[in-house]
Amino acid sequence: MDEIEKNGRHLKNWEDNLDQGLTPPAEFKLSRSKIMYMEDKSEGLEGSARIGRVYFSKSGKALYYRGLKFQSLKGSGFKANYFEIESENHFWISGPKKDKSDRLYGGNRGVEVDEDIKSEYKKYLSI
Repeated sequence: MDEIEKNGRHLKNWEDNLDQGLTPPAEFKLSRSKIMYMEDKSEGLEGSARIGRVYFSKSGKALYYRGLKFQSLKGSGFKANYFEIESENHFWISGPKKDKSDRLYGGNRGVEVDEDIKSEYKKYLSI
C-alpha cells in the first residue's frame, strides 16, 4: 500500500469515520463510560487527538467511541496502548490530565473536545 492510500485509509477510519450522532446505542450505559483523551499514533508520535466520552464493554476489554471499537495492545505498542479494530491503527487512550498537558510531550495543541461533553470536561478541570 503506497503512502497516499495509507493516509486515505487512516483518515477514513479515524476522525472522518466517526459517527457524529450524539445518542449512543441503548446497550451503552453511562455508568460504563468515561471522558477520555484519544490520540492517533499511526502516523508518528503526535497525531490528531480528541477528548470525548468512551464506553467500556461489559468485560472492560473493549472501548467504543462514536462507531469505532478499540482493543488493548496489552503492552506491546510503541507509545500506544490500544488499536482500532477495523483499521488496526494504534492509539493512546487515557484519562485527560487536569493541567491539559495530554500530549506525549506536553500541551494540548490541536486537541478537539467533543461538544456533548464540554461542560462536564470544564467541571473536571476546575476541581
